[in-house]
Amino acid sequence: MTSRIDYSVWDHIEVSDDEDDTHPNIDTPSLFKWRHEARVERMDQFIKAGEDLEKGLAESKRKLTEAQKKTKNLSSSVTDDAKAELSKAQAEEKRLKKEERDWEKKLEDHRREEKKMPWSVDTLCKEGFSKSVMNVKPDVKEDTEEQKEQKHKTFVEKYEKEIKHFGMMKRWDDSQKYLSDNPHLVCEETANYLVIMCIDLEVEEKKALMEQVAHQTIVMQFVLELAKSLKVDPRGCFRQFFAKIKTADQQYQDAFNDELESFKGRVRGRAKIRIERAMKEYEEEERQKRLGPGGLDPAEVYESLPEEMQKCFDEKDIAMLQTVITKLDPTEAKVHMKRCIDSGLWVPNSQADEGDDKEEDATYEALNKEMGEQKIE
Repeated sequence: MTSRIDYSVWDHIEVSDDEDDTHPNIDTPSLFKWRHEARVERMDQFIKAGEDLEKGLAESKRKLTEAQKKTKNLSSSVTDDAKAELSKAQAEEKRLKKEERDWEKKLEDHRREEKKMPWSVDTLCKEGFSKSVMNVKPDVKEDTEEQKEQKHKTFVEKYEKEIKHFGMMKRWDDSQKYLSDNPHLVCEETANYLVIMCIDLEVEEKKALMEQVAHQTIVMQFVLELAKSLKVDPRGCFRQFFAKIKTADQQYQDAFNDELESFKGRVRGRAKIRIERAMKEYEEEERQKRLGPGGLDPAEVYESLPEEMQKCFDEKDIAMLQTVITKLDPTEAKVHMKRCIDSGLWVPNSQADEGDDKEEDATYEALNKEMGEQKIE
């Protein structure tokens, strides 16, 4: 990741309870345990309240949409009953709009309160509230390139299907839930595979799909960078990433979007290089197939011939070729014919057809004679 990512939103982290000073006569472990349980309970209640607010707002929006459709349908009717129904529908629509604004205000207040809340060891290092994962990553010896390659290969062989499924997701909530169910995917191997997957899709010109997978790639990259900056296991902080990205200020959203656009640009560049390399390899393979007995490319030799000789080969006219050769300087003619033979454009003593064979042999001898009996084999 680049230094453009702003991590200021992660700054306020609550100090762990075990750093507090307590009286020597107080049962410190029990005190810490009670404090921890109380904090977790408050955190659970706060998250549950936020989820209820989001559900309430979604339901309010749904009802308002239905009311607006009903109002629109009744507007086209001119009967007295319809007019009475329209008046009721308009009143209901007005009420639901106010209700929607109330829900939005409550949710905004809740999100504002969440931003003010300090983080603790529970919010930093907890997968979900049903289980916990390791806190701080231990210092480990850096793997060699061979070990990294083997680790990546083994991981992909085992979880390729799950990685692809994550790469196709579109909604924040779906991605978070999927990683909660598959925490082993929160790692460098997943991010690396998604990068390769993006380049493959761009090469295949599946551009819309590439952009979707690119989004998920940056999600994984941000989680990994967050874990690195906090020195925690990435499986323990991806939940906090999703909480922040859904409620963060515009600056954080812009940082994510900027990184996403930059990444898609790099993918397109890599795909272009891969396509160009593949085209060169293909052209070289085709060229090797075309090489004549003397190792020359017939296409290149043809382009180097005088226009009159090119016409002879275009029309496959041996008599015309003999006439053109007699008009050329003998040394130049010998060079051209030698290159034609080495590239396979001219095949003396061909066994393709007995009649053609005699004609070509006669022409070949005539050409040698015209060049002063200088053999061109």
